[in-house]
Amino acid sequence: MAFDESLAERIRQGLARKKGIEEKKMFGGIFFMKNGHMLVGVWKRSLIAQVGGKQCEDALLEPHVRPCDIPRRVIKGWVLVAPEGVESDEQLKAWIQRAVRFVGKLPAKEK
Repeated sequence: MAFDESLAERIRQGLARKKGIEEKKMFGGIFFMKNGHMLVGVWKRSLIAQVGGKQCEDALLEPHVRPCDIPRRVIKGWVLVAPEGVESDEQLKAWIQRAVRFVGKLPAKEK
């Protein structure tokens, strides 16, 4: 199954004003990188977001959110948000902001 291109486009729009954003296709999905770090992505029909340790624990208590287990192992600090959790632009924007807040604190990776 390919990734949800409409969700990817919504993410592109949400990140349009952010600097240092790149796209990479991997793991059968598409990921958006900031300063060399994976920020958010689309896998099948779900959003993947890197939100960090404590924020991840809190996010897992929310509806439509589960640990990110791609590819077949849980990735610490990441969550997988079902399509129902990003139906509205406000929901998607909130997840993008959470990821940007966390990843923005990380030192840029050298290329």
